[in-house]
Amino acid sequence: MNDKKVEDELKKIWDDVPISHSDEEKETSWEAFQSKAFPSKKTRFKAWYYAAAAAVLLFAFIGVGLFFNKEQHQQEIKLTSNVIENKTSIVKTIFLPDSSKVELSPDSRIEYADNFETNRKIEIKGEAYFQVTKDKKHPFQVFCNETTTTVLGTSFLVKGYTQKEVSVALFEGSVEMSVKDQTQKWILVPGEKFTYTNNTVEVSEFERFTDFENEKLTVLAAYIKANYGYTMKFPKEYYDQHITLRINKKEDLEIIIQLISEMYNLNFEINEKLKEVTFQ
Repeated sequence: MNDKKVEDELKKIWDDVPISHSDEEKETSWEAFQSKAFPSKKTRFKAWYYAAAAAVLLFAFIGVGLFFNKEQHQQEIKLTSNVIENKTSIVKTIFLPDSSKVELSPDSRIEYADNFETNRKIEIKGEAYFQVTKDKKHPFQVFCNETTTTVLGTSFLVKGYTQKEVSVALFEGSVEMSVKDQTQKWILVPGEKFTYTNNTVEVSEFERFTDFENEKLTVLAAYIKANYGYTMKFPKEYYDQHITLRINKKEDLEIIIQLISEMYNLNFEINEKLKEVTFQ
């Protein structure tokens, strides 16, 4: 086989190998290799030189593959350009670019990309409650340690402070759970909790509602104070009023307030600065 045929065969192999970069980049890299392996000066190549050239070509493929894998990995890291941490002692409310709501617990953090509205991927360390805006074209994914939660529109709580355990409790909607290097998927329904610990998965039920069965309004007020941080004030004549009510443990405070207002035909005023709700 003459030099020209060797060169043509190597060029064909080079072009056929599926490397994730453009034809222009591929052609440029070939020309660089060609100039070294096949100089214009006519010389007689021995068989070992052809083998060496092929080895260089193979090494080039491997090197290019490693380079682009590294480049892709760097791009993935760059996606997490927005980092939000909660270093306070209270829950921090965050609205994402797609209007999804996150209640970020103390000592927790989330990371997401600048193009979040079309690339709804978010990584969490710690604990957060998500209320996801529906968008069928752009599924919402939460990554926590080795688990992935995929949703369209729903409400769920994710806990993953350490690498040893992750839990996802579903309050509304539906989610699909997956674990790194495992092919099995788990579909949760409201009231189910997914727990991943020590490479073991468990799906169990949990109580997602709080029931008030003929309780005084003051008992409900104490619950709101403990779970939402707001003080509820009623007219004195309502102190002995009783209420029977079931609420989602992660229900929006505004919905609870509106419900009480309609049940007792009361107006209300919310003071965000003092964290007070006054009914009258």
